[in-house]
Amino acid sequence: MYVHKYQPYYLNIEERVPELSRNRRRLVLAVCCSSLFIVGLDVTVLNIALPSIQHDLHAPVSGLQWTLDAYTLVVASFLILAGSTGDRVGRRRTFQVGLATFTLGSLLCSLAPGLGWLIAFRAVQAIGGSMLNPVALSIIANTFTDDRERARALGVWGAVFGLSMALGPVLGGVLVATVGWRGIFWVNIPVGIAAIVLTALVVPESRAARPRRVDPVGQVLIIVMLASLTYAIIEGPRLGWGSPAILGLFGLAAVAAVAIGIYEPRREDPLLDLRFFRSAPFTGAVLIAISAFAALAGFLFLSTLYLQDVRQLSPLHAGLYTLPMAAMTVLLAPLSGRITGHRGPRLPLASATAW
Repeated sequence: MYVHKYQPYYLNIEERVPELSRNRRRLVLAVCCSSLFIVGLDVTVLNIALPSIQHDLHAPVSGLQWTLDAYTLVVASFLILAGSTGDRVGRRRTFQVGLATFTLGSLLCSLAPGLGWLIAFRAVQAIGGSMLNPVALSIIANTFTDDRERARALGVWGAVFGLSMALGPVLGGVLVATVGWRGIFWVNIPVGIAAIVLTALVVPESRAARPRRVDPVGQVLIIVMLASLTYAIIEGPRLGWGSPAILGLFGLAAVAAVAIGIYEPRREDPLLDLRFFRSAPFTGAVLIAISAFAALAGFLFLSTLYLQDVRQLSPLHAGLYTLPMAAMTVLLAPLSGRITGHRGPRLPLASATAW
């Protein structure tokens, strides 16, 4: 089957893996889902531990934001590069490197002596995290070749994220209450090691028939744009929205965005192919995803601080308050995958945005 050369990396199925048995495909899906599980678990347990980190490391609210956003910033900056790297050097190999880096970063976070070190080690975690989910999705797309079967697999993928949301707050509350906030990072270590071993045993290696070339200029521009914008948003309340530093950072982000718009279309293999945004369904899906995850991240960040600092709940009780939301994700994600496989994505998307 011919695939357009500008097809997104996570759907790049130019070079399919050999047809696997149903049980082998399920094992591959389980291994790929393990990466989503530890990433989702890491986010939710960290949210529950934020008040403890604040008290132990004497961190301001902006410092707590950086413990979350340092991870998000690095992942967003290197996500596309990680996907194209998997297409070039091998998806299984890239996935294993990501697991190893994420696991090492988790160990370093548990040993961080101060807030600055914790933020730096979260960035190390993020370098590994950027190699996990996009490459895992590419592995799933190449393993489950039937459209309906792939949609069901992605439904399971979503359910695993919901499961990590359900277990994360409760597990985080237990760990913070018993061994302290450093214990939340220990959970990732055995799961990461097991996933590395299982990846070597059950996941076949695959590459793209035509991998894209490296785009260092585009990569630098994306990092500059995201870093300056994120820094300005987080530090704006402290330094003042009208201060020269904040206005300069917003201006730098705007200049980098314009440079991306001028430079990237001129490359044969752009890091960020802006032509995808000519498609209304693609652009709409991206905007929906950004809005949904921004709202979720903001809700989790503020709610855990409110429940523990204002309502004076314990970390465990604060985690239990998030269970209804997580339970609905676990129940409805597989159903959404089945509906998408039979009727397309419009009905699940419309239903989700309406609620």
